[in-house]
This record gives sequence, C-alpha cells and structure tokens, in this order.
Amino acid sequence: MFSSFVSPRQVKIGDAAAFAGTTPRAIRHYHDIGVLPEPERGSDGRRRYGYDEMIRLLWIRKMADAGVALEDIRGAFADDAGGDADAAGNGGAGGDGGADGDRAPIDPQVTRVLDRLESTLVAKEAELRRQRAAVQRMRTRGSRLGLLDDIVAGRLESLPEGSVRRDDLDTLLVTERMLGPLAAAMQAGRFVALATHPVLREGSDRVDAAEEALDDTVAVDDPRVAQVAAERHAFEEALQAAIEASGQDAEDEAILDAWDELHPAGDDAIDGAGAVDAVGGAVDADGRGAGPRRMSAAEAISKMPYDYSPARWRCMELALELGAPEPSAPSAAE
Repeated sequence: MFSSFVSPRQVKIGDAAAFAGTTPRAIRHYHDIGVLPEPERGSDGRRRYGYDEMIRLLWIRKMADAGVALEDIRGAFADDAGGDADAAGNGGAGGDGGADGDRAPIDPQVTRVLDRLESTLVAKEAELRRQRAAVQRMRTRGSRLGLLDDIVAGRLESLPEGSVRRDDLDTLLVTERMLGPLAAAMQAGRFVALATHPVLREGSDRVDAAEEALDDTVAVDDPRVAQVAAERHAFEEALQAAIEASGQDAEDEAILDAWDELHPAGDDAIDGAGAVDAVGGAVDADGRGAGPRRMSAAEAISKMPYDYSPARWRCMELALELGAPEPSAPSAAE
C-alpha cells in the first residue's frame, strides 16, 4: 500500500530555503553570482526547485558553513561539471572511478582553496585566543587597564585600586599607540610615582590646571605662559627626583632587559622607529583583512589630534627648553 504522503516533485523558493536552512534572499544571491543555476519557473512565473537543485543547495550550505568563499564554491562546482563530463566520456558511472567518485583525488584548484581556508582558520583561532586572553585580563585587571599591553599593565597592577586615574590610562593608551608598549611601560613609572606620592599628585593636578587655563583667550606672549612653563619644569624635576629616589631605575633596566630578550634585534614585532600596526590594511577579494600595514611613530603622532591652544603649545615648548641640558663651554683647544 502506498503511503498517503507523496513528496512534491518541485517546491517553491520559500520551501527550498527552509529545508536547506537558509533564506530566499540568499538563494537569489546564489543565482545572481552563478553558484546555483536558475531553475525552471512554473506557470505562475515563480521559481521551482527539484531534487537536483536541492542537492546542490545543500552542498552550497555545507561548504559555506565550513568557511569556503562563494567564489571558491562556484569554482568547485565548475570543476565538478568538467569532471562529470570526463567521467561520462570514459563510460560514466560504469568507469573505474564511478562508484568511488567521492574518494577521487581532489582537484588542484580545490586543494589550493582548502589550503588557503585552513590558513585563514588557523589565523582566526590565534585571534580568538588573543581575544579570550584580553577578556580574561579585563576581568582580572579592570576593563581599561586590562586592555593595555602586559608589559604596561604589569607595572601598575600592584598599585592600590583607584590610585591610577582614567586620564593616566588614557595617556598610556596614546603612548602605546604612538611609540609602542615599551615606551608606555617606561612612562608608567611616572604614574607609579604619582600614585605613591600624594604631594606630587597634588602638584601635578595644580600644574595641569594651570596649563588647561591657557586657552584660546590667552596670547602666546602672555606672561602667564612663561610662568606656567617654569612651574611645569620645576614639577618635572621634583617628579624625576622622586622616581630616582624610589629605585625605579633598576626596575626600568629590568623591563628593558626583558624586552630585549623577547624582541631580539631584527624582530619584526618592533622596529627602531617605533613603528606600530595601522588600522585599515588591505582587504582581499573575500572581504577578509589581509593584515595591518606598518605606520611609523612620526606618522602616528601626526594623526593624533590635540585640542591645545597656541598659548599651551608655546608653554610646552618653553618647558622643554628649560629642561634641555646646558651647552658645554668650548675647550681651550677649540
């Protein structure tokens, strides 16, 4: 006795999409790019999908779920069509390779596709491990401190909670981006000193406020500019004296030695100019990033906006001049 259920010979696009686990929109896209040939249409003008179309659609979904690009899927089906023609010319399914067609050697083009896909997946696995490590650091150290490089965050994580301000972390973030993690780790020593010397922190806040007051209403030659520059110079000398007295020099040397050990000369991870990875690298045909390009420290600095007035920039210049070493007197021989 025949079952009361009779499977349809053809189905509409909605039923085909539901069965294959995709959407009608995706199937139309497959048609547009030639991955899935257009099927015949019914008397109502709508597409109808039979057994062969459904089989191909299922294979497309399997390959896409495995990460194979649609362009590569199209190429694979084109190769299959050529292989089927060859098989037919050699006796079709009755040939030696008919029954074991799924075990036949993979076409070289498909092999290249699979090799490239495997390389991409390996890179994605590494990226996922990096992201997971970042999430774990954020949980352990805090959402901001945990996103800085380990060599930077490691220097601050032993400080009491709240002693490192958000502005401090913002500054380290910018330095890390411009000059690299090592420069930011050296700068972190400054914030260690501020966090452990309340008087210095008060002095820092006072000078910062004085500099911020040098807005666009203050002329470059206003006497306050030189006065604030002198205050900044005096504070930086006091801060440096405190850093030297705390024994941070030895810690700096240890950090430098550890960095050199991890990044020997010629290592591509860093160059002498302090190059950093730039966002917006090339994109390949599949829409995947082809890797970041390198950007010099000078280029990075030129792209970072600062909302400083001319008076404040002049104040910074004067403070640097005050901190510059005195030129040595010429010798008698000269």
